[in-house]
Amino acid sequence: MTTASASVDPAELARFERLGAQWWDPRGPMRPLHKMNPVRLDWIRERIERQFPGRDETAGPLSGLRVLDIGCGAGLLSEALAELGASVTGIDPSAGNIGIAQRHAEGSALAIDYRAESAESLAAAGEQFDVVCAMEVVEHVVDVDAFVATAASLVAPGGLFFASTLNRTLKSFGLAIVGAEYVLRWVPKGTHQWEKFVKPTELDDAIRSGGLRPAERVGMSYLPLVDTWRITRNCDVNYMVSAVRPL
Repeated sequence: MTTASASVDPAELARFERLGAQWWDPRGPMRPLHKMNPVRLDWIRERIERQFPGRDETAGPLSGLRVLDIGCGAGLLSEALAELGASVTGIDPSAGNIGIAQRHAEGSALAIDYRAESAESLAAAGEQFDVVCAMEVVEHVVDVDAFVATAASLVAPGGLFFASTLNRTLKSFGLAIVGAEYVLRWVPKGTHQWEKFVKPTELDDAIRSGGLRPAERVGMSYLPLVDTWRITRNCDVNYMVSAVRPL
C-alpha cells in the first residue's frame, strides 16, 4: 500500500501496522504469504531473467537491476529479491513495518533501501526502476486505476511491472474470505474486503492506461494435501500479472 489519497485506506494501513513482528512468523498471521512467497518469487525471477538476459551469475541472477517493492510490509519479498542480487528499494506507508523490515534485513546482512513513503512521492521525484512489484497490494488501495498509473510511471523503458491480487468472484468470496478468515483462520478476520478484489480485465485496463503492455497472467492455487501453492491457469481466486513498458 502507499500513502496518498488515491492509494491508502487508513483502516487497511492500521490493520497491517498491528501485525508488527508477526510478519516474520511463518506460523503466524502471515503464514499464507510465507507459503506463497517462493512460488511468486520463482515466477517473477523467470520473467526478469528473460527480459534482462546476460546477468553476472557470480553476483546473482538479478545483479545490476533496480527493483522496487511497493507495499513491502516487513520485507518478505524484498529480502528474497535482494538475495538474488537485485538492488532493492522497499516502500510501505507504515513506519512500524519499515522498522521491522530494516532490523530483519540487518540481521540477514542484506543491504535494502527501505523507506516509509509512498509510490506517489517516488513518482513525483522522477524515480524509475527496472522492475516494479506490487504484490498483494491492489486489493487494499482506495483507487486501483490511480495506484496502477502511479506504479506504472515508476517502470523504466523496457522494464517490468508485476502485480498479484484476488479476483472478484463468488469463488474468491467463499475461499479467501469465508474459508481463509472465518473457517481456517489463516488470516485475521477483516483482512480482505471482497468488493475491493480486482477482476483481471479491470487490472489489464488500468495497466494499459498507465502506458504498459500486459504480458502474462497466471493463477495461484493452494494444494491442501501437500500444504503448498502452485502456478495454474485458474485465475478465479489468486492471480499474478506481468506487464512491460515499451522502449
